[in-house]
Amino acid sequence: MAHLTPISWKKFEKFLFFTGCKLTRTKGDHRIYWRDDLQRPVVVPIEKDLPVFIIRNNLRVLRISPDEYLEILKRI
Repeated sequence: MAHLTPISWKKFEKFLFFTGCKLTRTKGDHRIYWRDDLQRPVVVPIEKDLPVFIIRNNLRVLRISPDEYLEILKRI
């Protein structure tokens, strides 16, 4: 099982762009990303480090396993 750790929102944004998401808008201190095959948008708060629960929830929206996520992070 993968062990997730907090990462910066900029690193998570690179991950989202790598998976095909596009930044659609910014609302307050949140950035909203979209991909055509998603049922709901991916919302990322602009914080120094994203807590693990936010990463895990967004991975669920993207339908990406934590193991796949960590493999993608190694590539970018």
